[in-house]
Formats: sequence, C-alpha cells, structure tokens
Amino acid sequence: MHETIRLTVAQAIVRWLVNQFIEIGGAEVRICGGGFGIFGHGNVPCLGEALYPVQAEMPLYRGQNEQSMGFAAAAYAKYHLRRRFMFCTASAGPGTANLLTAAALAHANRLPMLMLCGDAFLTRLPDPVLQQLEHFGNPSLGVNDAFKAVSRFWDRITHPAQILQSLPAALATMLDPADCGPAFIGLPQDVQGWAHDYPVAFFARRVHRIRRQSPDALEIAEAAGLLRHAKRPVIVAGGGVQYSGAAEALTAFAEAHGIPVVETIAGRANMLAAHRLNIGPLGVTGSDSANAVAGLPMWCWPWARGCKILPRGPGRSLPRMPG
Repeated sequence: MHETIRLTVAQAIVRWLVNQFIEIGGAEVRICGGGFGIFGHGNVPCLGEALYPVQAEMPLYRGQNEQSMGFAAAAYAKYHLRRRFMFCTASAGPGTANLLTAAALAHANRLPMLMLCGDAFLTRLPDPVLQQLEHFGNPSLGVNDAFKAVSRFWDRITHPAQILQSLPAALATMLDPADCGPAFIGLPQDVQGWAHDYPVAFFARRVHRIRRQSPDALEIAEAAGLLRHAKRPVIVAGGGVQYSGAAEALTAFAEAHGIPVVETIAGRANMLAAHRLNIGPLGVTGSDSANAVAGLPMWCWPWARGCKILPRGPGRSLPRMPG
C-alpha cells in the first residue's frame, strides 16, 4: 500500500507548492517565490493557518489592496522571465473581485500568477455569509466565475482529492512557454478545512525544467535565404527574445549584419534604447521611426503624430488615414 498523510486541503496545497523547484542556470530554486495576501472569512482560518509555518520557505506579504497584489505578482513573473511566480490570496466577496483587472493584465501579457481565493461554502449551510457575492437565481454562480475569462487555467475545488490533478495542471499551464498565464483556483471555505489521506509521494521534491523548442532547420534555411537577398531587411524582435535568453545574440547578429531592429511592446528592452540599430517600438502604440522603417501604412502610426484632421460638415471633423 502507498504511504499516506492526512492533511487539510489548504495544508496540502501549501506543502505541494513548497516542494516545487525549477532549474535556472544550473541552480535549483523554488518556483513559487512567496505570496501576497489579504485575509478575511474566506481564506484566513484554513489557508492562513497552513501558510503560517512556512514563512521562511514561502514568505507572505500583506497587500494593501488586491489589485496591486496582482500587479506586483505579474511584475515578479516578468522580471523572472516567466520561470517563477507569486501567488495571491483574497477572501470571498468583493476582495477577490478586485483581482480581476490584474488577472486580465497577466492574461493579456501571458504572465504566470497563481490565485488562491476563497469561495462560497460548498454545503451552503452558512448562506449567505458576510459580503458574499451571489447570484440569487443560480446558487452555483459566484464572483469567482468571472475569472474564467481572464485565466489560462480555472478550477473550483469541490473535493479534497481534486488537487492531485488540479495543482499539477495549473503549474503546467503557468510554465508553458506558449500558453502560460494566470491560474485561478477557487477554495470554498468549508472544503479548505476538509481532511483527506493524500499520497506522501505527491509532496516529494520535484525539479521542473522548461523544454527549449529546437529551431526547424528548413525554416532557418528559408529565413537565411530571404535575408541574403533582402535589400532593406528589418528585424522585428518580440518578447520571446527575452524569454529565451537571446537578447545578447540579437544585438550581436544585428551588429554583424547592420540590420535595424524594431521591437514589439512585449519585446521592449531587447536592445538598449541608445543603440544605433534600435529604431524603437512598432505599431499603433509604437513610434513613427519604427513604423517608417518597417514600411507600415501611416494609419498604423500613433494618432497624435500620424493623422491629419480634415473638416467634415459644420463643426465636425474626421481623422484621415493617409496611405
């Protein structure tokens, strides 16, 4: 028989997170760098109790509001090139709703962030509770359902055994180079405290490694052929340059061949701003210099500098999009 250990759902989640590591530059570091939390009736008795003994391994920082906690977690993931993340925890009700904007930011920018938020009692015996956001015509619908649109992974734990599948699935999503983003796990207030006999092996120390995608030889050959015969080539550098650790290689390649570089918004800081080959950011939120070099039509340029206002009827005007 497999050895088991009896833990509450909250204790099991914390113990599992503490034992997840990642290899970065030959060193093994904990994937979860800690968390931000504001506690109330939805997360303090169980999750708060489980986090208290592991402050040294996974420090918790008190947030002043939930939205700023989420923004800070997204910035942490960006700084660590999406290889590490922070968790955010909020109580059931309006507190959790304040995380929606931050979740949308992380979702749009594909930044990993784990949200462990309180949820309505599964048994519904104490119902309603303080500041519970509820849908009177649908008792199963709550504020946490709003996160489905702004999360790459979403789940509500309704049985203790669920986390055996949900936690690895959430982590796999957050570490996926293509589909990474925020993961949301709703924790009903009663389920957090339910005890279960978990396999001890589930909490074994595990080291994760993000698989590097190998370049396709045929695509490389085709790109080289296009560059070889191009008269005025331009490199469009995106966020993947940073996430793959290729910023220095990009600069060296551009300098060796004298090719100008334009950056997407996600690719800002691929090259130093003062570098002679850095032409600036591209697109409607970019710069005239980059759009001109890339040959984009002027209607793609920033409106403040790329549009002319023509009169259209008495007292009316309409922006003209040249080109």
